[in-house]
Amino acid sequence: MTRRSIVLLTGLVALIVFAGGAFIYDRYGGLSAQPVAPAQGDALVRAHSPVIGPADAPVTIVEFFDPSCEACRAFYPAVKQIMANFPAETRLVIRYAPFHDGSDEAVRILETARLQDRYEPILEALLARQPEWAVHGAPDLEKAWEIVAAAGLDVEQARREMSSAEIDAVLEQDMADVQSNNVRQTPTFFVNGRPLESFGPQQLHDLVREEVESARAAH
Repeated sequence: MTRRSIVLLTGLVALIVFAGGAFIYDRYGGLSAQPVAPAQGDALVRAHSPVIGPADAPVTIVEFFDPSCEACRAFYPAVKQIMANFPAETRLVIRYAPFHDGSDEAVRILETARLQDRYEPILEALLARQPEWAVHGAPDLEKAWEIVAAAGLDVEQARREMSSAEIDAVLEQDMADVQSNNVRQTPTFFVNGRPLESFGPQQLHDLVREEVESARAAH
């Protein structure tokens, strides 16, 4: 390969890397959040909602979440880090917004995992290997089942339970709350009822920190 070819190839690689980085920033970090209505009281947190973190934490992060959503996957490590920064003061409440094809079945898998006390490991397994099953327009749900089986879910039991009236009710209620809270994209976050106005991990951290500091000052 000639010196000129090497220079041209290096420039092309740099351009591809820059373009990829710009896309990721624009997709996940450089956009304003969609306008969200003020929180609708009980429509943010329901008795059935999965909770990660201390139940009595003074700061509640509500995430409207789609297991097939790339942005939800991208945000998950940031949310975990925020909670690690404030371990006694924050809890995460997950609400379902299954906008993508196949996401309703993935939600049912998560709900059966909750019945088996395997919610977090199964959630993390689905997110870690999301590109393998959550193909937009052609989701591979059998692959999702393989993934959760490898993560320790009793698949036979889960398949029996996934269409129960209780899980039907969870999906129905969460989608009703998606509408009442004007949720149009995932993830959509509320922190102690306050919507995240600007979309990004740092903005979420800052909003959580404000609420943590406010809770500390109140004591």
